[in-house]
Amino acid sequence: SAGLDLAGVFLFAILTLMTLIANLVFVEEVVYIYRKIPPSKRSILIWVNAAAPVIATTSCIGMWIPRSTMFTDFTAAVFFAIVIHKFLLMMIKECGGQKLFLRRFENDRFKISTGPCCCCCLCLPHVRITRRTLLWLKLGTFQFVFFRPVLMFLSIVLWTNGNYKPYNLSLDGAAIWINCFIWILTIIALWPVGIMFQQVRTILSCKKIIPKFALYQFILILSQLQAAIINILAMQRIIPCVPPLSSSARGAYMIQQLLIVEMFLITLISRVVYRRRYDELEPPEGTPEEGNDNKQTL
Repeated sequence: SAGLDLAGVFLFAILTLMTLIANLVFVEEVVYIYRKIPPSKRSILIWVNAAAPVIATTSCIGMWIPRSTMFTDFTAAVFFAIVIHKFLLMMIKECGGQKLFLRRFENDRFKISTGPCCCCCLCLPHVRITRRTLLWLKLGTFQFVFFRPVLMFLSIVLWTNGNYKPYNLSLDGAAIWINCFIWILTIIALWPVGIMFQQVRTILSCKKIIPKFALYQFILILSQLQAAIINILAMQRIIPCVPPLSSSARGAYMIQQLLIVEMFLITLISRVVYRRRYDELEPPEGTPEEGNDNKQTL
């Protein structure tokens, strides 16, 4: 960033300002959540709402300090792994918590033939909704929270030792094996979220779960798939090098700048979606209301 011309400085300043605004909007949202939301839901809502501003911030740091890209990518990846798990817990919490969720759906079954793992396997049986199956769904997302930081940390250790080159995808390199394992774990983690969304999207339509899920999907696609596509284009030299920047460096800059703009817009939309006034769910028949845990005072 030291050799920027006037247009480059202006672009960096605008993107930095967008990152700052996104963080200020998030801070204001946190204050609102602490004032208006019951304590049982505060932590989950803060985690889910923080995804976009955190990714924007790490992208902004990586844009200004290119050598920090490995560390900013590590931070964003670990944070979003936690958000995937928190989003699953949020859907359960919006149904009144685990106990009310099991009572509400005690006669229903999970449809497991859903994306991204088994959307084409329509022959798969439906699974009864029990405490055990709910635990398996939680473990499906929690494994990503555990294994992704380990793999990203291993990548950084190998990178500092010169054994890991992110743009070397040959079979004798470490990058392709680590990335393949991460993608497998990602797909496994997204499957429980898809299963749960299919189950609750009708009953939680009053709480706008569909736009919330859409925002979560946009963050996933933009931060993971978009970045992977641009990196592949850079490795194939489809994104040309412009001295002093190589193709891979230009690809990294493109990813960071696009993510800042996209996460800025998602932060603004999230503020609107998560602060709407929602209708309350009716408790299951024969179930007394459980105090603040079933109420959302927006």
